[in-house]
Amino acid sequence: MHDIRLIRDDPDAFDAALARRGVEPVAQAILALDEERRAVATNLQEAQSRRNDASKTIGAAMGKGDTETAEALKTEVAEIKLLMPALEERERELAEQLNDVLLALPNLLDPSVPDGDSEDDNVFLREWGEKPQFDFAPQEHADIAPPLGMDFETGAKISGARFTFLRGDMARLHRALGQFMIDTNTREYGFIECNPPLLINEAAGYGTGQLPKFAEDLFRTTDNRLLISTSEMVLGNSFREQLFAESDFPMRLTALTPCFRSEAGAAGRDTRGFIRQHQFEKVEMIVAALPQYASAEHERITGIAEKLLQSLGLHHRVMALCAGDMGATMMKTYDLEVWLPGQQAYREISSCSDGGTYQPRRMNARYRPEGSKKSEYFHLLNGSGLAVGRTLVAIIENYQQADGSVIVPDALHPYMGGVTKLEPAG
Repeated sequence: MHDIRLIRDDPDAFDAALARRGVEPVAQAILALDEERRAVATNLQEAQSRRNDASKTIGAAMGKGDTETAEALKTEVAEIKLLMPALEERERELAEQLNDVLLALPNLLDPSVPDGDSEDDNVFLREWGEKPQFDFAPQEHADIAPPLGMDFETGAKISGARFTFLRGDMARLHRALGQFMIDTNTREYGFIECNPPLLINEAAGYGTGQLPKFAEDLFRTTDNRLLISTSEMVLGNSFREQLFAESDFPMRLTALTPCFRSEAGAAGRDTRGFIRQHQFEKVEMIVAALPQYASAEHERITGIAEKLLQSLGLHHRVMALCAGDMGATMMKTYDLEVWLPGQQAYREISSCSDGGTYQPRRMNARYRPEGSKKSEYFHLLNGSGLAVGRTLVAIIENYQQADGSVIVPDALHPYMGGVTKLEPAG
């Protein structure tokens, strides 16, 4: 959501900022709607004021016996009352149109975000570790995992494409990863663990910006609620319509939840294997931060995601997303990409972003600076810490052995009940 006052103050700068995302100029159309809405609102206020003044004058005229004036004023009040509903309806329509336009626009980018049109223009920042070396040809997880308990056929038979049934030690390893991540976030980094609802209403979807842009990627229930595509949607909305004190910040929340995505915008991509599922689990980190500390919090959550990967011994790199590859609701994003030797490619495993005040504005979530009577918007940040299924894929491909087994990383041993290796059935 955008501050209409900033658009009024410098419409050319607003258009220039959105142009970095490839958005056509919209400021003049927005200001035209805003001007018409304000004019109608002024007419409505004037009508209300005149109605009130005339109503008071009627009594005075009647008291003086001036029935002619009183009757004329009664006629005027009746006419105003007939006019006001149309003005009120027009103001509501224009306010709704203006709100719809503003809701559909993406966030403005941080000046440090590199220019570019696609993921090919993202900027390398750093990497950790080295690509593992094998004395055999490493395979993709989709080929290694079925004998280890990753059952694609049963998942498809029960639920359809892009659903997977995990069994035995594979299911245990998946659970261990989620527990390891959530424990690390809470015990080492001070996040408050949450167990939020998995269904939200449409207002919450608009609040964190999944609506209206990503409506096709969301699953809906018969009563028109939405299954969450990320727990950012519920953790972020936990701040909605509240006023916080400056001393409340930073507020750091984390959750391990199932997530559901229809993947309408990714037709034909990653249909094989466990990379892009309709149902998956993810540990989310959400931080509400004062604007002056938001950049430091962004670096912090990125560092936490990096350390999780390092604890698992997974080679990865950090990329600064360019303007053309940024999510619509974010102003700055770092992607962590893990190396998958079976695919001979890097794949995103975490995305850590500063959304600025974009989401709090949509949710009417504010804080009052100390010593100030005026409330302001804070920054809302989010990061994956980590995507559980993709981390499972990374472990399978990086720790695979020539005999088809997979070594369990040392960091997960406390969660595995003595299991240190996944071995093919039979």
